[in-house]
Amino acid sequence: MEVKIFNYLPDEAYKIREDVFIKEQGFVNELDEIDNIATHIVIYIDNEPVGTCRVFFDREMGEYLIGRVAVLKKYRGRNLGAEIIAEAEKQILKMGGKKAVLSSQKRAKDFYGKQGYTVFGELHYDEGCPHLWMKKELK
Repeated sequence: MEVKIFNYLPDEAYKIREDVFIKEQGFVNELDEIDNIATHIVIYIDNEPVGTCRVFFDREMGEYLIGRVAVLKKYRGRNLGAEIIAEAEKQILKMGGKKAVLSSQKRAKDFYGKQGYTVFGELHYDEGCPHLWMKKELK
C-alpha cells in the first residue's frame, strides 16, 4: 500500500469519488469549491488508486474536516477506510489541528465509531441522504 498527498484534486481521487458517490450512490453535486483548497489523500495498491479523502480547515466551524472518504467497492473489507482516516488525522495534526470533524452518512456511523469518532449535533441531509456530524480529539 502506498499513500500520496496532493494539494489539488488529482484525477485518481476524482475517479474514485465519481465511481463511489455518483455512479454507485447516486449523488449529483460531487465537486465543489472546497476541492480547490483541500489536501487530498489517495491510497494505492499495486500502483492502482483505490481509496481517497480530503481534509480542509472550515473557517465557519473553526475546525479541520475530513470529507469525501471513498474506497472502491472491490477493495472494501480490507481496512483501507481506516487507513485513509488515520492518514487524514496525521495530516490534520501536521497542519496544527487538535480535532477532526466529519459529516458521516448515517449508515457509516458505526465505521467512524470504530475509528474513535462520536456523534454530535443534529441529523442533517445531503442530497436527501441522512448524515451525522462526528468528531474526534487527536493526539
